Amino acid sequence: MGDDMDITGAASGAVDAFLSETNLYLAPDPVIMNNHGLEPRTAYEDECIAKESDPVRLEIVRERILAGVNESFEMLENMGAAPGAKWGDCVSAVYTESGDLSLASSGGVVIFCNLVQYPIKFIRKYWSKDKTVGINEGDVFIVNDARYGQAHNTDQSMMMPVFHEGKIVAWAGATVHEGENGAIEPGGMPSLAEQIWDEGLKMSPFKVAENYTLRRDLVTFLQNSVREPKLQYADMKVKMYVCRRIETRIHEAIAEYGVEAVVAALRMNLEDTDAEVRRRLKEWPDGTVRHSWWTDGTLRENVQIKINLELTKKGDELTFDYRGSSPEFTNRSNNSLDITVKGMLAQLFLTFIWPDIPRNQGVLAPVNFIFDNPSVLKPGFGTPSAQSMMTVFTAWSAGQVATMKFLYSNPHKYTRVLAPWFNMINTFLFGGLTQHGEMVGNVCADINGMGGGALADRDGEHGCAPIFATMSDIGEQEFIEEEVPFIQIVSKKMMKDNQGFGRQRGGMGYQMVLAMRDSDAFGFMLTAMGAKFPNIPGLFGGYGCPTYPLARIRGVNVFEILKNDPASFRYSIEELMNERPFPDAQYSTHPMTLGYTLAQRGELYMIAQGTGGGFGDPLERAPADVMRDMDEGLISDDVAWRIYRVVYNKETLHVDEAATAKARDEARRERIAKSKPFDAFCKEWVKDKPSGKVPYYGSWDDKTMVHAGDPDKLHPAGQVVPPVVMAHPLQVKIDKLEAELADCRKSGKR
Repeated sequence: MGDDMDITGAASGAVDAFLSETNLYLAPDPVIMNNHGLEPRTAYEDECIAKESDPVRLEIVRERILAGVNESFEMLENMGAAPGAKWGDCVSAVYTESGDLSLASSGGVVIFCNLVQYPIKFIRKYWSKDKTVGINEGDVFIVNDARYGQAHNTDQSMMMPVFHEGKIVAWAGATVHEGENGAIEPGGMPSLAEQIWDEGLKMSPFKVAENYTLRRDLVTFLQNSVREPKLQYADMKVKMYVCRRIETRIHEAIAEYGVEAVVAALRMNLEDTDAEVRRRLKEWPDGTVRHSWWTDGTLRENVQIKINLELTKKGDELTFDYRGSSPEFTNRSNNSLDITVKGMLAQLFLTFIWPDIPRNQGVLAPVNFIFDNPSVLKPGFGTPSAQSMMTVFTAWSAGQVATMKFLYSNPHKYTRVLAPWFNMINTFLFGGLTQHGEMVGNVCADINGMGGGALADRDGEHGCAPIFATMSDIGEQEFIEEEVPFIQIVSKKMMKDNQGFGRQRGGMGYQMVLAMRDSDAFGFMLTAMGAKFPNIPGLFGGYGCPTYPLARIRGVNVFEILKNDPASFRYSIEELMNERPFPDAQYSTHPMTLGYTLAQRGELYMIAQGTGGGFGDPLERAPADVMRDMDEGLISDDVAWRIYRVVYNKETLHVDEAATAKARDEARRERIAKSKPFDAFCKEWVKDKPSGKVPYYGSWDDKTMVHAGDPDKLHPAGQVVPPVVMAHPLQVKIDKLEAELADCRKSGKR
């Protein structure tokens, strides 16, 4: 019997080995990808924690390693070649041996390092025992495919195991928003992508360096796959040296405090964060907050895309239920992976709710997520997601509104309650030949100047920071102009009335007016929502942000005008578009969804950065604060009266307090006169289905059933058959013109 069992066991082992070695394709592992929580303690971690349990000593070790991580982040910024490295769209981090994110740099993009846990765990599971790969000291791995654990394919991460006496004790990681990745459009975020193969490089986790040396055959392959080979090589070297610096600091901590203290500190940092988050959640009232919001397009066509959130807090756990959100778009790139949503919400908690919590993935351990599968927030494996920001940012903002309502009712707060931060990438992508004859493709750092939301006790900050990063920068314009052939003639100038109105107003966004010069082949792209429907709401009566179009002036060479007739130029979008100072030019406005377009020398492209939401009723805003905004040129007379109802002397800006109080009382009476009982309002306002004037995607009143463009047809959520496939916009235009031509022929018109 014993011999038979041995034979059976050996045969079974041989079969398992055979199946493991002959696997056709190692796709992302669902066991790994569906788990955003902490890995169980290893036996070695238990052993180390038993030897090193003094919390004070462990905190010293943690801070020692964190100092090295922050040092490495500064290296990444100062040495990186991509705009994303130079201006803070990057991060460095330390992971446990199991792959959990334990320490992230104080600056940088939390979502980047939060997602790197997935490729590290893939590497450990599949490459550690693979004879053709293996994990050895001095090995470095790289990844950019979002499906294996990145926000989108324009981000590239490097991961390096940290060994001590022949054993892995930690992992070092560095991520940069590289931009260019060889996609169908330059700059790495192609709105034209209709399939995953349009999105450029799709690097599953693989070994790119051995013995701390990049393999030139692989480097050459990657350089050959993108438009900027110099950038690809330079930042691969930078990320590798950043990982090496982290490795050095970990080795130094081991030498000073012992390996047990380092391993215990990394593990306990996660468990302590988990425990503290659960303690704080217990202080929140149990209950459910619901919030829905919509985006106004796919970057290819105008549609209404619903993001539906039901946030429930019970005991020491939170549940984000996104069921009822839009179906996935099979041939559009605006889908977001569920791991991207989770990573973005980690940033929400670590920056906007509990900024004192250590920056690690333990913050999400008490948080649950529910998605329709598939949906726009959890699409199928073969669905493009290069423009995941178009939906994940809306999902994030819905989460911010819902969590702030919980936080508002909590007596013990760790930060201020604030209205939604602006959430969209109102900036230019660019690509082509520079004035130096080099091929480039990337994104402007103006993305990092999003307006801050208003707080309960003060106004939001102007052009402050992106929702996904801390301590980032918007770039030095003169430095940028040395590298690329365009100039921001108006750069970072506050745009009048571009604010979320409220008792406290949101931080304002700036305007940008740019023109290309000194290149025979250079163009721009815009990939932002919000030209027809606002990207964010306000909070507790505050207004949301305005809508933002692209304005263009063609048939003009602004450089000749500035040279020959500078007085005719106007230094604001409002003046340029309303006064139209160039008589022979063509003036137009468009959604901010411009596909890559070659620019002509001197023609103007104009957009505005967004503003944060307002907080509270605008009629409660202090008149002195309104006048301060007037004095600084931030608002117009129209807004001061129509929105804030302030009566003042337009020459001295002196407020007539009595007249203002009277005007505001009258405005409140007007509101009451227009009001009606809730049931009467619902009878008039609430409809049984979408209007059909704009294609609608998502649930209406029942989150288990969703529309997929047709107002008269419902589908079970997650089971839309056939899938949503959008027609090519050019074909739609051709069909329309052919129909018009057929009508003309039928009526005998010529």
